[in-house]
Amino acid sequence: MTGAPQAADEDMRALFGPSVAVFAALRGPEHAVEEANPAFAATIGDAPATLRSELDEVYRTGEPRTAHDVRIGELSFDFTCEPRRDAEGAVTGVRVIGVDTTQVRQAQWLMAEHRALLEQIARQAPLAEVLDGMARCIEQLAPEEVLVSVLLADADGRHLHHGAAPSLPAFYNEAIDGIATGDGVGSCGTAAHRREPVIVTDIAADPLWADFRDLAGRAGLAACWSTPILGRDGGLLGTFAMYHRAPRVPQESDLALARVFAGTAALAIERAEADRRAAAAAELAARVRTAAAALAARPRPEHCQLGGADGCTAAAELKIADSWGDSAWGCPEHVEEAILHVRSVFIASEDLGGLVAYVNR
Repeated sequence: MTGAPQAADEDMRALFGPSVAVFAALRGPEHAVEEANPAFAATIGDAPATLRSELDEVYRTGEPRTAHDVRIGELSFDFTCEPRRDAEGAVTGVRVIGVDTTQVRQAQWLMAEHRALLEQIARQAPLAEVLDGMARCIEQLAPEEVLVSVLLADADGRHLHHGAAPSLPAFYNEAIDGIATGDGVGSCGTAAHRREPVIVTDIAADPLWADFRDLAGRAGLAACWSTPILGRDGGLLGTFAMYHRAPRVPQESDLALARVFAGTAALAIERAEADRRAAAAAELAARVRTAAAALAARPRPEHCQLGGADGCTAAAELKIADSWGDSAWGCPEHVEEAILHVRSVFIASEDLGGLVAYVNR
């Protein structure tokens, strides 16, 4: 497989990450460490008190035991404890095998929240609600403190506007609302301009932040990794940014997380835009029907005049005009097309004023 599906699979693997295994052979009822791999010494230490009850039970009964989600500091492990026996079968100690599941658990929680966000999008939840929920989800579940921001691009892709940033200071959100896209406009403006991720690991020293360094300092921000949010056609939809309170270099799992949720934001934004367009189309169709009824008794040509070189044999039902004073009669289909694609075209109606309102403005 190639392309987007393969990239998404790779991001998921990066999120789940490799598992670290620990091993130790313990001796006697005091569970003295007789042999251990470096990972065990680094994470568990010489006195595995956390597993004391499981170790005591295995040593006493000679039966293996398992322990899940055992917290040791900031880490989470699944352990299997098995008896060690001498040549006569007597229990002499316990063998411990553990797998670090910290990153796996974090990724599983994140993916559960990700599925919930996709369900929100499918239910056509408001865009602001989806983006705010996404930002809070990442902030709560990420293993290290992170502040998430989503900026939305305007129609021409030249400016970015506030989308969601629940943990950034209000003054900061207000200051960057409407920033231009371009090289040197912080992480987000630059990422939007280049259409590629921009990783700034130290805002205080990076030239891209020259114009925003003081603002970031007042907000207590020291690093910003920004990923452009792109539509299916490659068009700019916005940016997804992860801020940190201290300078920080991202791990591959951080970059995978950004790509996954930038893709989710793209789905939400495109769905909201599709809904907006559908609502606008429905509103326009209703206006056309109302205007056609109002103009039904007025003199008109027999056929639509908006069919171009090929002509149109449909009945002329509506008169449209533009700000230059040109007007024509057309069928509902061509009238809607003209209103959507020709600047300043409106339905010429006596009730709405039409050209009279324009001439006497």
